[in-house]
Amino acid sequence: MTDYVITDFLDENSPSATNAIARAISLASQSGGGRVIIPSGVFQTGAIFLRSHIELHLASGAVLKFSDKPEDYPPVFSRWEGVNQQVHASCIYGKDLENIAITGFGTIDGNGYLWWDKQRNHPTELKLPRPKLISFERSNRLTIRDVQLINSPSWTVNPILCQNITIDNISIKNPTDSPNTDGIDPDSCQNVRISNCHIDVGDDCLVIKSGTETIADKQPCENITISNCTMVHGHGAIVIGSEMSGDIRNVVITNCIFNQTDRGFRFKSRRGRGGTVEDIRISNIIMTEVICPFVMNLYYFCGPNGNKKYVWDKTPYPIDAYTPCFQRIHFANITARNVHAAAGFICGLAEQPISDITFQQIDIAMKDKALAALPAMMTGLSEMKQQGFYLENVQNFLFEHVTIANHEGKAFHIENGKEIKMRHCQSKK
Repeated sequence: MTDYVITDFLDENSPSATNAIARAISLASQSGGGRVIIPSGVFQTGAIFLRSHIELHLASGAVLKFSDKPEDYPPVFSRWEGVNQQVHASCIYGKDLENIAITGFGTIDGNGYLWWDKQRNHPTELKLPRPKLISFERSNRLTIRDVQLINSPSWTVNPILCQNITIDNISIKNPTDSPNTDGIDPDSCQNVRISNCHIDVGDDCLVIKSGTETIADKQPCENITISNCTMVHGHGAIVIGSEMSGDIRNVVITNCIFNQTDRGFRFKSRRGRGGTVEDIRISNIIMTEVICPFVMNLYYFCGPNGNKKYVWDKTPYPIDAYTPCFQRIHFANITARNVHAAAGFICGLAEQPISDITFQQIDIAMKDKALAALPAMMTGLSEMKQQGFYLENVQNFLFEHVTIANHEGKAFHIENGKEIKMRHCQSKK
């Protein structure tokens, strides 16, 4: 493999390394591939457009610091929150690529402060959605390993319609109050392996998605493993949805720790989205200081049209292609301590219950001085504190060796539940 060090191409009269990086990538591509090296030091840059058969390698001590000027991120047609539209190019972006990698112990700094301020205080100044930090589309064999990612303008890592993805040993740190700065969001991807990562962000830590009902190219997100990760401060530690119109299936999650995330596992969708989430296996998890460890909500209202009666109405509607479905989801060997709102909040649609769910070897303890909070985003829902499991519109559930300690009221509150089995469960008040 030929190495191309960007300092060999720097213009001494320019403070930006954008052209030097582009030149190194172009030369590597012309020779059939190679490694573009960011050496130790701080390098200012605009958007980087990667090419096939290129490894972007950040040496220890290297910092890529991205511009906060919108003109440095030209428009591209991509997917934003599940919808195909014009967006700013990501800080590192590529489409229709193969055999690409971002590696090394350096830092990629999205410099998102100005973007966050505009999102919070001057949204009309954002002519296009903000850049993501890293996003690839319709690409095959992607690797992101060892790098530290900080201060993303919006979502941090977002592969879209990609295959054969490895994300290993990366660290993501965005401020807890930074808007919509998700950690890792595979969207309509297949064969994804995420392991050994630490994620501390201002929105959901790790989210699996498959587009909204508005897109024509609905494809599933499937065959995903997530293991040995730590999650901090996000709105949800591991989340599925709400964009799930292309289906999500065949997901294994194991050996993770969540600390002070609002929710632990958060499954969310609503009428109009359609799609099925199924065959999810989750085991060996420890959570501390979460609002609610388990959330499955088919009345999620955030996003376009979320306030319509069709979304929040509790009367049954006809089941059709726009009716979402959660089924065959299994939780085992999970401990949650110092929980605030509820042990679990699970609410299916009146016409489409959440079904075939198991909870086995689950140990939950509510916090002594818990704070009242909303376990889920749902119209008409009141804050809860130290409650047990709330179940509504559910079918074929098994709770086995489930312990709930220090709760108020019932350990299990069930409305419109069918075929609910409980074995060796214990309430410790």
